[in-house]
Amino acid sequence: MTDLRTWITTAREQRWGILMDLVFAIAWVTLVDLLFRVLEGPDLAYYLLMLAGIVAYFGFVMSLERAVAEDESGE
Repeated sequence: MTDLRTWITTAREQRWGILMDLVFAIAWVTLVDLLFRVLEGPDLAYYLLMLAGIVAYFGFVMSLERAVAEDESGE
C-alpha cells in the first residue's frame, strides 16, 4: 500500500486528467441523451452509442497525446 503523501502527490499530478475525463463523460452522455430524446430512437441504439463513448474517449485521448508530443518535438 502507498502512504498518504504518495497518494496526495499522485492526485495533485492527475487532477487535470481526471477533470478532463469527467468533462468528456458528462458531455458525451448529455449529447447522446439529448439526441435520443429528440429522435426517439430504439433503446439498443441508445446503449450502443453510450458504449461507443468509451471508444470515442480513447480516440480523443490518444489524438490529444499525439498532438502534444508533436508540438513538443517541434514537428
